[in-house]
Amino acid sequence: MKWVGRCGECQAYNTVLETGVKSGIQARVVKVTIREENAARPITEIPESGLLSHVPTHITEFDRVLGGGIVPGATILLSGEPGVGKSTLLLEVAAKRAEAGTRVLYVSGEESVNQVRLRAARTGALHENLFLISETDLSTVIGQIEVTAPELLIVDSVQTIASSTVDGLAGGVAQVREVASALVGLAKDRELPLVLVGHVTKDGAIAGPRTLEHLVDVVCHFEGDAQTSLRFIRSLKNRFGPTDEIGCFEMSGDGIAEVTDPSGLFLSRSQTPVSGTCVTVAMEGRRAMPVEIQALVVATTAPNPRRVTNGVDSSRVAMLLAVLERRAGLKLSDKDVYVSTVGGARLSEPGADLAIAIAVASAATDRAVSHELAAFGEISLAGEIRPVAAARMRATEATRLGFMHILDDAQSTLRGALHSAFASGKTEREREIDAAF
Repeated sequence: MKWVGRCGECQAYNTVLETGVKSGIQARVVKVTIREENAARPITEIPESGLLSHVPTHITEFDRVLGGGIVPGATILLSGEPGVGKSTLLLEVAAKRAEAGTRVLYVSGEESVNQVRLRAARTGALHENLFLISETDLSTVIGQIEVTAPELLIVDSVQTIASSTVDGLAGGVAQVREVASALVGLAKDRELPLVLVGHVTKDGAIAGPRTLEHLVDVVCHFEGDAQTSLRFIRSLKNRFGPTDEIGCFEMSGDGIAEVTDPSGLFLSRSQTPVSGTCVTVAMEGRRAMPVEIQALVVATTAPNPRRVTNGVDSSRVAMLLAVLERRAGLKLSDKDVYVSTVGGARLSEPGADLAIAIAVASAATDRAVSHELAAFGEISLAGEIRPVAAARMRATEATRLGFMHILDDAQSTLRGALHSAFASGKTEREREIDAAF
């Protein structure tokens, strides 16, 4: 590189310009003309769209999880174990929307139209606005959308649809990415609500690429215990609503039914108080639900006592056992401890600490607590009881269900809470004797 002050051809001065050869991404990018309607604008100048409002599905529990209903143009991914009831739920959603006058297209890639029709007749989901096809080719599905012009599209499932433009079998990473991208793009262009059913792996994760969860607007998981008819739907991702709500359903021979008040599902009431049980009030989204916790403490001679949990966090229970032994004086290091919830409920919040501790202490001392007692509060390593979120709502729900004794952070220490809990289980005569001495 050298300085040139005079042109070598015309011999003129100050006419030579320095230019460089484009390299990297600048050499590959082609400049395009931006149309006025696609130009960037200040966000304050973009008008609000009246279409982006929730349209209820008329299934209250499903609408609760979605944040009020389905948003036009939104894509919902519903995953769950095989046989949990995903297709039954979505067929019910399709029937409810069809009854409301919405044209619904149900694409089944796993069953024939006769099989789906048979299930629809059993669950009462037959309606003339509900259109049904059994297809696994993406081009044919898009063609059916053009002909039918639906206002709600349900694809069951995304792993069974394949595109002829992509190599590989249906359900592969490339196929799932291509099918999902095409359907999501079509839904955005047409303001068409789209519901996709997703398979899960044996580990419980959604099968296919992680891109699938990023493409969609809402990710819901449908779960349930094979031994019970109770089903739960949870929102793992929601661009239009909360992600901490839960919907309750019950499977039966006639289909799926909503459980609008699941308060009694997680309680096991006996005629007389039994040691090792305590009720807490857990928060699932904006819903307060009472859950009974049961504990069993058994002496053992094994060098490593067992710690078995079901429905609660095992590490949290181990911490509470250490606090009970150190701060409350309960000898638990030589005993097997079993802690479980009733009805298959799952508790992950620290608000259940106090109820777990009371249940374990009740089982260890063989002293029952009252049926009218409910406890919630977080326990620290120092044995202190900390307040929890939505305490007023928890107490109100417990009072509504007939729990007269509420234990919360008003009892500042674990020892004081255990004393109050055991005192609530005494009879009137036993209280009089204690008062006398």
